[in-house]
Amino acid sequence: MNVLIVEDEKSLAREIALYLKKENFLCDLAHTGTDASEKIAVNLYDFVLLDLGLPDYNGLDLITEAKKNNVDVSFIIITARGAIEDRVKGLDIGADDYLPKPFALAELHARIMAVARRKFQISSPDITLGEFIMATQARKIMHQGMEVEITKKEFDLLHYLVINQNKVLARHQLYEHIWGNTLDDQYDSNFIDVHIKNIRKKLNACAPTPWLETVRGVGYRITTGN
Repeated sequence: MNVLIVEDEKSLAREIALYLKKENFLCDLAHTGTDASEKIAVNLYDFVLLDLGLPDYNGLDLITEAKKNNVDVSFIIITARGAIEDRVKGLDIGADDYLPKPFALAELHARIMAVARRKFQISSPDITLGEFIMATQARKIMHQGMEVEITKKEFDLLHYLVINQNKVLARHQLYEHIWGNTLDDQYDSNFIDVHIKNIRKKLNACAPTPWLETVRGVGYRITTGN
C-alpha cells in the first residue's frame, strides 16, 4: 500500500519510512503542509500519516482538503498535541485513528493494519480465492497445502486487487499503489498486463482463476474471495 508521511521532524519521518518499507509499504515524505497538499493532489495514497503541528499548515485543514481529492484515503493523526478537542475534531472531519507521540513503530503498524481491515472489511488474515488461500501475514499463496511460487510484487498486486474486491482498478491505479508515482518516466501501461499474465500462468498451473477478471480497456477486478 502507498503511504504519505507528513511530518516536519525529518529524523522521525525517515525512521517511520524505513520501518514501513520493511513491512512492504511504499512511502513518500512531506515535511510541510504545502508539500503534502501538492503530493495528495497528484498521487493516490491509501494512508496519510499526519502530524498536526506543521510549520505552515493546520493539519486538520489538510484532512478536509485531501478528502475532496481522494475520498478513499485514510488518515492516522500522529502528533504530540494531546488535547481531547484536537482528537475529536480530527476524527469528526474524517481521520480514521489518532496516535499520540511518542509511540512504538510496531503500534503504528498495528494501527494501520487495523484501519485497513475495517476499511476493506477483512475479517481474517487468510483470504479464500477459489481453490487458493492468500495468507496475508505470511505473504504466501497456498493451493491444497502447497505454496505457489510468486514474486513479491506479484503478491502485492494480487493482494491489492483482493482488498478492493469487486472494484474495477485501472492499470495506472495498480501501478501507483504497488510501484509508486505514475509520473515516473519509466511507467508503461503494459507493465501491469505482463504481471497479471504471469500471475495467471502460475496460478492456472494449479487451478482455474475465473475470479481474476480483465475489464477491457480499463484494468482488472477480483470478483469473489469466498
